[in-house]
Amino acid sequence: MLANIGWPGLLIILLIVVFLFGGRRIAEVAKGLGSGLKNFKQALKEDVAEETKTVDTLQEAKIEKPEKTTKKTTDKA
Repeated sequence: MLANIGWPGLLIILLIVVFLFGGRRIAEVAKGLGSGLKNFKQALKEDVAEETKTVDTLQEAKIEKPEKTTKKTTDKA
């Protein structure tokens, strides 16, 4: 259904929206959407950083240090 709407149809819809809500109201909505998107991206970056930090910590915990063996065992029979 939306695939059949061309540029002229979108322009008419945009003009109707501007007449109904006015320029100020549309600017307020756009500002709200922009700040919401900014907050979402910031939270996503923080979540990825936290996940990476957790994975690094788990990998460090799994790494075992090899024991040093200084004594050589020789069989004397």
